[in-house]
Amino acid sequence: MESILLVEDKAELREMLLHALGRMGYAVTATGSVTEALGALSRSRFSAVLTDLKLPSGSGMDVLRAALEVDAATPIVLMTAYGSIADAVSAMREGAYDFIQKPLDLEHLKHLLARAVERQQLLRENLVLKEEYARRAGFPPIIGEHPALVDAAREMQRIAPTDTTVLLLGESGTGKELFAHAIHQLSLRKERPFLALNCAALPEALVENELFGHEKGAFTGAQARALGKFEMAQGGTLFLDEIGELPLGAQGKLLRVLEERTIERLGGGATLPVNVRVLTATNRDLEAAVEAGEFRRDLYYRLAVFPIRIPSLRERGDDVLLLADCFLERFRRELKKPRLRFAEDARQALLAHPWPGNVRELQNVVERAAILNDGELRAADLALRLPRPQAVPPPGAAGEPSCGPWNGTLPQVSARAARGVERALIETTLRECRWNKADAAQRLGVSYKTLLNKIHAYELD
Repeated sequence: MESILLVEDKAELREMLLHALGRMGYAVTATGSVTEALGALSRSRFSAVLTDLKLPSGSGMDVLRAALEVDAATPIVLMTAYGSIADAVSAMREGAYDFIQKPLDLEHLKHLLARAVERQQLLRENLVLKEEYARRAGFPPIIGEHPALVDAAREMQRIAPTDTTVLLLGESGTGKELFAHAIHQLSLRKERPFLALNCAALPEALVENELFGHEKGAFTGAQARALGKFEMAQGGTLFLDEIGELPLGAQGKLLRVLEERTIERLGGGATLPVNVRVLTATNRDLEAAVEAGEFRRDLYYRLAVFPIRIPSLRERGDDVLLLADCFLERFRRELKKPRLRFAEDARQALLAHPWPGNVRELQNVVERAAILNDGELRAADLALRLPRPQAVPPPGAAGEPSCGPWNGTLPQVSARAARGVERALIETTLRECRWNKADAAQRLGVSYKTLLNKIHAYELD
């Protein structure tokens, strides 16, 4: 059920609208002042806000600005008396969705709110990928149009306002920490701390100290009490990157914190309550790690309440060019080189490269080329390093000639290498999708029929 925040100081009109909006199918939070409205906005997210423009305790403009500060995608509809049209138009310039005049036409209001809510749903699905919305929400933009990325962004939008634990899955360099930042900024905890800890970057002996802190004298060199990340993130969000590398001993203690919401500092006996949302990320197959005895099964199920898979760059098609153009524009400004642009052969090279380092590798490639050049960037200026070939089928496999994989003309060798890489990617994707061909086809960006033909051609049945 979509939710509406109603702000109207006149009790009789407020009560009438409360019942009318309820009959329209909305869950309504009714308030009578700016102060009450600001309190409601701090506690909950709304599908739309319906507010009177003239309020005795302030103005509907105060509600407008507060609602947009919380969530830039929230549509605000203003109720205005006759003679206040100029004020309503001014409010729309500041971001209001629309206005309706009093006395209210309930049928018109019904259609107006329906359009506003529908618009908000579209914004939530797509605006997270737009620079202006991301800037207003307080995180770098997540750039891309590929369905796999849009699906991940949509899932992120839906889960962000809750306190649910999220497991971000994806290869190194795909932007898992960026997604974690976005989830925090789109949550009700956005005004509280966001802290990140890379579990793979710490020696095993220091992990628990980093997480839970210690008391004075807990170990040699502990000259004073030190707070851990859980206490430092109180009320906010703690992002545990590379969670698959967390030592088994610390895994048990993390599970206890997640279940009991309490911690104990090293060397201390006091139990301390913590109110922290935990986000985690990994590039490992945690299910395989569980089967191998390297990761606790109970912790895995506790962390994977809401998994979000972030696609690799090679899965995202033309998103490579969108990202490259974005990076080049940034370096064009930072380096004061206005003539920088990609030549057509550079764009083709960007599309053809497999990007084993994902978005991080692409950014580094564009930055290096921008530093070393002043005008048009050619393919050679990108200095792309091809990964060492490992996926070429053996002689005779999948219809290949019996000669060695590197024998023959350049076009023949290139074709065999391309088919080998394609076969390996299809097989890997099928395994990741547990051989669900429909999911694999969507992830690969091809039709179901095309995938079936390639599975048959590469003997992957």
